[in-house]
Amino acid sequence: MLRAALSIVSAALAAAPLSAATYSARLASPTSGRFIARDIVWSCGPAACQGATDESRPAVLCQSLAKRGGRVDSFVVDGRPFSTTELDRCNAAARAQPARALAAQ
Repeated sequence: MLRAALSIVSAALAAAPLSAATYSARLASPTSGRFIARDIVWSCGPAACQGATDESRPAVLCQSLAKRGGRVDSFVVDGRPFSTTELDRCNAAARAQPARALAAQ
């Protein structure tokens, strides 16, 4: 009887999907639209970018967002904001923004 109950519980736990972590980020230069960066689809609007994934490496996701969207001003994972140190590491991967004056020439 106990073995049957354990089998049922094991099967139920194996079938239960893991909930995806939710991510939110504010970019220094806001962008709009949707894009994929690493293992997450970002939906960006004028205020922030939002996404969700089962990926368990928030630092890597932040760096991939910085590479694609530029400097990240804030990054929040399941309600926990990145510290200043974490943001500095994230932004080390940010692409350089070309000077607008040079682009206009």
